[in-house]
Amino acid sequence: MTYQAVYGEQAYGAAEAPPAVLHGALDEGAQLVAYAPLVKRIVRQLNAQVTVTMGRDDMEQVGLMGLLDSLRRYGPPDEKFGSYAAMRVRGAILDELRRQDWRPRGVRQDSHKIRDGVRILTRKLGREPSDAEVMKALGLTPEQWSDHQLDENAEELSSFDELVAELSLVPSDQRSPEEQYVVRRSLEQALKALDVREQRVIQLYYEFELSLKEIAAVLDVTEARVCQINKGALRKMKTFLQPA
Repeated sequence: MTYQAVYGEQAYGAAEAPPAVLHGALDEGAQLVAYAPLVKRIVRQLNAQVTVTMGRDDMEQVGLMGLLDSLRRYGPPDEKFGSYAAMRVRGAILDELRRQDWRPRGVRQDSHKIRDGVRILTRKLGREPSDAEVMKALGLTPEQWSDHQLDENAEELSSFDELVAELSLVPSDQRSPEEQYVVRRSLEQALKALDVREQRVIQLYYEFELSLKEIAAVLDVTEARVCQINKGALRKMKTFLQPA
């Protein structure tokens, strides 16, 4: 079947497209360029966790597709679009990682063993163990423990992003003022359920878009410790936000 048979005699060439279509495409392209730095920031955030599985360039391509989808779903960007797009872009990248089955079966099994070991140690001590205690009890190197924390944190981010997207990132013109108020209050109350350090980590990651390594430097703790704090904070917020 020829090109003309599929698209029509005048389909080839942008000059023949309707002016409104051309204008919309140009606007969309300009918005993609304008918000491209947002994609790069999110890729920089996630890059340390997934470099073995997906390269930075591939992550940016997936992120740009997520940004394009955000623009088409949301409509003309306003002051709230950045938050909406950030969640969509991060979610698109994490979805692609899941699709690629980014953790081999052996790695997943090791992760389950470590998680069970930490749970047993916590019960034994009657408190949350330190990084050094975990590594000693489970025979892990600092690199193995850090890798485990990064993997666990990536999974938690994905599920939390999905929850927040469902709750709060629907375009504002599709929600009544009452619904917007309820969502905003729910998120505020969920944040108040966190301790001061947990709130700081969430703020640095989601609002200031720092990487886990940068947050570790700000708080003067290890990157693995930031992962622990972040994971605990996200789980508390998920528990608070999910309907009973």
